[in-house]
Amino acid sequence: MEYRVVAETGTEAPVSATNATPETISAVVTQPTVDLCAHAGESLIDSPVLPWIMKVDYLLEVILNSLAISHPASVNMARPMDVNLSGGGVGFVASREFMTGEQLAIKMILPPFRLIQTLTRVIRSVPQADGQGFAIATEFIDLKADDQEHLIRHILQTQAERLRARRQSVQ
Repeated sequence: MEYRVVAETGTEAPVSATNATPETISAVVTQPTVDLCAHAGESLIDSPVLPWIMKVDYLLEVILNSLAISHPASVNMARPMDVNLSGGGVGFVASREFMTGEQLAIKMILPPFRLIQTLTRVIRSVPQADGQGFAIATEFIDLKADDQEHLIRHILQTQAERLRARRQSVQ
């Protein structure tokens, strides 16, 4: 997920630009394939397409690493992060505090490759107990109906997968 503060003028200012490292590039490039494999199950793992997808991942990683070395400022990567999703908003941990009412432009990619771009309003910003950042809670203020539908489907699918895994671990 990537987020930017929306200024009163309507312009977006990045919260923090993360220069690409080999680790962040690898995480960003390989995570969609991992998510795709997890959702597709055995059908993709046994497919002859998977080696080609992995080859594309490898080549993309090589290109991005080369660009990051030759032109470091040209390759900024969104930092993969855990988020708490609901049909009404998103929660996450940020390195800085936000004021209640501040607007954030959010970009997130739902598995396998669904981009959601929306505006949110900060409803809560609380320091983490361990002192490592702030727990941010936001509400969507202009989520498109199609995006909300995909978001809710993703949430229900994730909950169903967790429930199945929990039932299987008990047996």
